[in-house]
Order: sequence, then structure tokens, then C-alpha cells
Amino acid sequence: MAGVVFFSVSMSLDGFIAPESPDELMGQQWMELQKWVFRQRFFRENLQLGEGGEEGRDNDIVRETFERTGASVMGKRMFDAGEHAWPEDPPFHAPVFVVTHERRGPWERQGGTTFHFVDDGIESALDRARAAAGDRDVRIAGGAETIVQYLDAGLVDEFHIALSPVLFGRGVRLFGGVDAGRVALDLVSAEPSPQTTHLRYAVRRR
Repeated sequence: MAGVVFFSVSMSLDGFIAPESPDELMGQQWMELQKWVFRQRFFRENLQLGEGGEEGRDNDIVRETFERTGASVMGKRMFDAGEHAWPEDPPFHAPVFVVTHERRGPWERQGGTTFHFVDDGIESALDRARAAAGDRDVRIAGGAETIVQYLDAGLVDEFHIALSPVLFGRGVRLFGGVDAGRVALDLVSAEPSPQTTHLRYAVRRR
């Protein structure tokens, strides 16, 4: 049985998930946005950030998200931002399909991660990701523009937002340009923690 298609992101209270420029990644605002996840033991171990870290419900959610993901899809902008930042053993440990206009052969990394570059559209990338994931789920890793493309196309089943107590003021909006008339949401759960609030929604077409 095929898994579901989902995305999972941290978002500021005013709706941003990233700074305007990739050069600002790892800046103060972005680090405040992601502070909750950088503290978790599973995240630290998976990204090779060293020993230690917190355990508890936040850590469980990070681990569960990783374990359910059989393949990921991302846009070229996200790949470009991470290509030189990820370690030789990237944190995906599963196939990643990059939506791009560029033809490029697969890029195999350590730990089971191979980046495949798909130049014939978002549906083709998702079909390939589903085939690779088997009965596990497919995660739309980002960025925001790619997530919105999949939402507008009716290809997302559910999503998780970790709502962080920080304001950006400007940056990349998660739902910027979404065709809201085509997307309806049902709240599945709202789970607060000391560092963030986990919101889960099921997605359906209007």
C-alpha cells in the first residue's frame, strides 16, 4: 500500500519558513526559528552535530518524521542551499528527487542518500519518489515554492507545522501565492511543547 505525501516545516508566527537570501541561513532569526529542533538528540545525531541533546516528545516527533520518510522531493533552490552545507553523509538516508530544469546525473552520497534530478515536472518527481519509497511516505522537503506547487496540484495529503515563537517580518512565506480557493484543511491535532507548537492538518480539495 502506498504511503502518504506530506511536508513538515518550522514556521514563524508571521508565516515565514526561511530568510529571503540563502546567505542568511544560519543567521540569528533562522537559528531562533529552528532552535527547538537543533536541541533534539535524534536531530543532532542524524546531522552529526555531536553527542547529547534533549529527549522527549519533540525528539520523538523528529525521529518519527525521519522514520516514516521513504523518499523526499525538493526544489532546486533548496538543493543549491544545502549542496555545500550537508555533510558527506547527508541527513536523508533515502532517495531525494530534485525538481529542476537542469539535466544532471544522480549524485550518490554516503548513508543511502542519492540525489536524482528530475527535469520533467513535479508529478514525475513525485511518481519516482513514490516508487522509491514503497509503502513508506514521501516528504516534500521544500522549499516553500515547491510545497505550494504540490498543494495547488492536489498532491499533498497532510502536513505538520512546528510553530516557533519568533517573528521574521520578511523572508520566504510558507503559503505565499497558494491558490487558497483549491485547498481545504482539517485540523488533526495541536500539540504544544515548551519550545514550539506542533500543528497537523489533513489536506483536501475544495
